[in-house]
Amino acid sequence: MDYSNVTDTKSLLARPNLPILAIVVPCYNEESVLPETCKQLSSKLQTLIASNKITQNSFILLVDDGSHDKTWPIITALQQQNIYIKGIKLSRNFGHQAALLCGLLSVNKLVDCTLSIDADLQDEITSIDEFIAQFQTGYDIVYGVRRKRANDSWLKKYSALAFYKLMRLFGTQIVVNHADYRLLSQRVLNYLADFNETTLFLRGLIPLIGFKSTYVYYERQPRFAGKTKYSLSRMFNFALNGITALTIAPLRLISLIGSLSLVVSLILITYFIGYGIFNYHHVPHWLFILVPICFIGSIQLISLGIIGEYLGRIYNETKARPNYIIASKNL
Repeated sequence: MDYSNVTDTKSLLARPNLPILAIVVPCYNEESVLPETCKQLSSKLQTLIASNKITQNSFILLVDDGSHDKTWPIITALQQQNIYIKGIKLSRNFGHQAALLCGLLSVNKLVDCTLSIDADLQDEITSIDEFIAQFQTGYDIVYGVRRKRANDSWLKKYSALAFYKLMRLFGTQIVVNHADYRLLSQRVLNYLADFNETTLFLRGLIPLIGFKSTYVYYERQPRFAGKTKYSLSRMFNFALNGITALTIAPLRLISLIGSLSLVVSLILITYFIGYGIFNYHHVPHWLFILVPICFIGSIQLISLGIIGEYLGRIYNETKARPNYIIASKNL
């Protein structure tokens, strides 16, 4: 049934059949937490099947993003012990977003919906029931949204909030306090496959697809084991990818900054000329030239940096390299 044209909520019918669900879990050096993650997800999957919320051929897909530890041997062993576990191994580390996209697009023809979740057990597994319930009532996209950021450090908390505000200021569609804990219907996955960009920022791409969406609010837990893979530099690069992949507002901002710098430079030049006329012996002559040059030069360097980021993105897009390469797959 096509829900895209439904406007009357009273006429929205529940999906008639039990859905096939795939839980997609990107993994990178997760040997310390992976057995417990699969244990909890398998238990939740069994509960959903027993309560007739999903079909028996639902499964968990673990995507090894070129890990250097025992992540893939653990996945291989779990596949032999657990009928719900499937695995994909990428040829190298392509990044979290590429691994997640690989998992989603590998199952889009096999399932009715997918639920993406990180391997660190920070996303609340008990909330999966609500995701399924919202999907059954007709929502194609269900976003997992954190109620609060109590477990984050001061720097991570306020840098994240600043990023969301900046993205909103630039006019992008992004859900605040949402990462990659979300449910997608099959038709959303099919349209996602049509996006060919290599600069991936899925939490910004998904809202562009549209369709009926809703939120599930949950409490984010401390990491069960292991260390976070997102250092400060990786978080910065991730945010930069999000900005340059979704909006050209920074380029337009350059024109505004250039206009403002011209006005400020004229004011400074006028001030120093006037000050020099009345206090000629107290002002170094080089100051008249140095101040405007330094001011305008700094603006130019910043502007060139922003333009360079976009040119780099265009360069990568024109090469059209694959976002990931699968070395091994068991579906």
